[in-house]
Amino acid sequence: MATSQCCANPPTLDPVYGKGMVVDNFGGLKTYISGALDFSKPAILLISDIFGFDAPNLRALADKLAESGYYVVVPDFFYGDPMPRNDFSQFETWIQKHGPAKGFEDAKLVIQALKRKGVSAIGAAGFCWGAKVVVELAKSDDIKAAVLLHPSFVTVDDIKEVKIPISVLGAEIDMRTPPEVTKQFEEILSTRPEVPSYVKIFAGVQHGWTVRYEVTDKAAVEKAEEAHKDMLNWFNKYVK
Repeated sequence: MATSQCCANPPTLDPVYGKGMVVDNFGGLKTYISGALDFSKPAILLISDIFGFDAPNLRALADKLAESGYYVVVPDFFYGDPMPRNDFSQFETWIQKHGPAKGFEDAKLVIQALKRKGVSAIGAAGFCWGAKVVVELAKSDDIKAAVLLHPSFVTVDDIKEVKIPISVLGAEIDMRTPPEVTKQFEEILSTRPEVPSYVKIFAGVQHGWTVRYEVTDKAAVEKAEEAHKDMLNWFNKYVK
């Protein structure tokens, strides 16, 4: 089932993990922040999968981006109520309370908060659930570039409306967005040369591989880091 895959390999959440800090209100949301803010620095908004902003691998990625020169914000779009880790039977009930449409409205407030702070340019990356939020942002010029990682809920019609540089990083083993759907995204983007795009399907990995890996699994870490590098390269090229 697609739902069971979406909920597979849940992380052990750690609200104190990371080199950054958690603030109680950034654009109305509790937010993990990594990197120092100055007016010339671009920012990256990371939007989590269904397990939320306390996931250690996600925060480690935020720290990595910060070390590369970005001001990184990872908001809690679920208001302290991420998907329960060990009971995916609750998914349908949970998603009714935490749909991507609400995430999109909240994300716009976070972007406004970044702009009020004088941030020069903003990129956004979304994982699973978060990819749907990011693709909605990508339909406007509120951000400079977007990256979707093992997306959920993203449709062909969404991709047709994208207006900014977008990268889609998909998994070979993914029931939420199978490779044939990712290839459809690529075909649509190829007909729109005015929108820079990069689409890649990672062989031998499953949905969630970029943030839900065991740090002791060398092969899994390498696959995740390959995607992280692709994401960073995309932001370095377009978030200026």
